[in-house]
Amino acid sequence: MRQNVNELKGSGGLLCRQHRGGALSPPRGQTRSLTLFPKLKMATGVLQRVRGGFSPAKSRALSAGNLSLWVRGLSTSSNRNREDSWFRSLFVRKVDPRKDAHSTLLTKNEESNLYKIQFHNVKPECLDAYNKLCEDVLPSIHADKYYPCELVGTWNTWYGEQDQAVHLWRYRGGYPALTEVMNKLRQNKEFTAYRKERGKMLLSRRNQLLLEFSFWNEPVPRDGPNIYELRSYQLRPGTMIEWGNYWARAIRYRQRNREAVGGFFSQIGDLYMVHHLWAYKDLQSREDTRNAVWQQEGWHEVVYYTVPLIQHMDSRVMIPTKASPLQ
Repeated sequence: MRQNVNELKGSGGLLCRQHRGGALSPPRGQTRSLTLFPKLKMATGVLQRVRGGFSPAKSRALSAGNLSLWVRGLSTSSNRNREDSWFRSLFVRKVDPRKDAHSTLLTKNEESNLYKIQFHNVKPECLDAYNKLCEDVLPSIHADKYYPCELVGTWNTWYGEQDQAVHLWRYRGGYPALTEVMNKLRQNKEFTAYRKERGKMLLSRRNQLLLEFSFWNEPVPRDGPNIYELRSYQLRPGTMIEWGNYWARAIRYRQRNREAVGGFFSQIGDLYMVHHLWAYKDLQSREDTRNAVWQQEGWHEVVYYTVPLIQHMDSRVMIPTKASPLQ
């Protein structure tokens, strides 16, 4: 379900401390940014005085020659102090050059796994037939060594978008493996018939190509019964590295009950999209686990600093189908 991040609350507690007036405050000890306000106030005063120097009244009071000298002196002084001026540092952001793509910095460099996530919106009256069709075809592709791909999991959405199927595939070998699988499946008559029959049951479909975060566990088959939550975050452009830095430390808070299944970010499809996949025994277990994490020192800081990076977010609670390796 989509949530406005300005109204976002974590289970069991607010995102950060809240004053009586309703304003959010940073975690204890994080007041460094407050020192910027006196500087901004001083900067505003300087700008007002400079602007006042060019007002009509001031221009009439100064002769053309005096005004020229005054401006020239101001320019010389500004140039002389340009490099080390605190005033200039308030408005100029230095950008550190990078030689690596963000995806290279965030993934497991020793591996080249590529993931594809598929969202299929099924006609309500066709959902059972759709699941039966997938159970007959998808496991055979997963088990056949001829195809360098694996079915990580397949689910139906329980809460969230209704009558929706979600499939997650892994391609060991990256883009070449994906291309190889696609080329081979075009020659597979059974798969061609499956796609044709599947098309009659769908309202719409979409997919994304994903990479996995280096600090998350690789998804592996697990016994059930479990429910799964897919939390999807649309980040603000340019914030993926910052998100990764915070969650590289935060993931340790979410490992105690083995609820962390996998973490991914998009490469093709909706960009700056992050998916976190969690497993719980049931909805009450989910509630208890999420409430317990707020009792751990440091978790509220992770939430406080990552929430501003999010444009919007979705949550799906999903039930694995019979064909899913993640049960």
